[in-house]
Amino acid sequence: MGRPGQPEEIAPTYVFLASNPESSFITGEIISLLGGDVTGG
Repeated sequence: MGRPGQPEEIAPTYVFLASNPESSFITGEIISLLGGDVTGG
């Protein structure tokens, strides 16, 4: 995508993680909000 994520694009992830009970079973995860920008190496 070649650009930083906008607040409205990443906010739903934070809202989901802050909600309970929807996210109460998620522990110790790394959630990458990279918008498909992953580099192999």
